[in-house]
Amino acid sequence: MEIYVGWHDWERARGELGEVVAGAGAGTAGAGTVDGAGTVERVDGAVEFAREWHGEQKRPTGAPYLDHLLEALEILVRGARIYDADILCAAVLHDVVEDTPCTLADVRLRFGSRVAELVGWVTIPETEPGEDKATVKESYLRHLAQAPRDALRVKLADRASNVQTLRNLNPDKQRTYYAQTVTYIMPLAQKADPWFSQWFAAWQADFADLG
Repeated sequence: MEIYVGWHDWERARGELGEVVAGAGAGTAGAGTVDGAGTVERVDGAVEFAREWHGEQKRPTGAPYLDHLLEALEILVRGARIYDADILCAAVLHDVVEDTPCTLADVRLRFGSRVAELVGWVTIPETEPGEDKATVKESYLRHLAQAPRDALRVKLADRASNVQTLRNLNPDKQRTYYAQTVTYIMPLAQKADPWFSQWFAAWQADFADLG
């Protein structure tokens, strides 16, 4: 199983992204010819937008939150070889509505309707008074089966980032997250993208002791 943690320094990663998309030719995400400079410029804007909204937020491991967003981006680009600018921007922005005061309207205004739609699909709804948070999360995960392919790719990159370093979490959370991934996320990988299906199969084999 390959690990994607090389793009935590955005200034360096930006150059690598530019090199990759410049040589990509036809995009694998069905977007036609890749506009290398335009893609880098749009993703750079998404990184700055995410950095502004997430601020000093940290991951459960204590790492800067931006690390997770850049891992999702790296997984799409270097792993799945997806160069569609809208998908890449959505990956960088996938938690901005769920975890900050930012709204989908804010995302739509800055990045367009398609990016906002993709972010909307992968955003867990707010828990209303009287609702159980775990039940809301399970309903959200089930609903992902109806998501369009590109939204699934964003979600799969998000989850791949989280589970590639699963052993950094406490043992109980490792087992819970493992079971959730096998039950809800891996079937989406089989549906959405061959690369993700292969990656999650290798991941499951590496973490089989948690099952």
